[in-house]
Amino acid sequence: MVVFLDWKGIVHHEFVTRSQTVNKQLCQEKLARLSNAVGMKCPELWENQNWILHHDNVLEHESLLICIYLAKHQTPVLPHPPYFLDLDSEEFFLPSTFKTTLK
Repeated sequence: MVVFLDWKGIVHHEFVTRSQTVNKQLCQEKLARLSNAVGMKCPELWENQNWILHHDNVLEHESLLICIYLAKHQTPVLPHPPYFLDLDSEEFFLPSTFKTTLK
């Protein structure tokens, strides 16, 4: 499952099949759908460009394709500290029922 959250809760989620490879193309597709979800669910944030995307340092998120996509769509990104293993986004934001299911 891929989950995008804000401080109010889940903004967008999608399931990834077991046979699906997580690569930069898949990440770009998910970002496009996230943009649509933010526009629909949080129109005030979308109109004011008052939202920030936080990625971890996975290679797919740091790829040139993704960086170009984010720059083209003027998506502000909050950098993730390098090699900071204690800051795992699922540990901070997902409800405990999701945490136990994912592990």
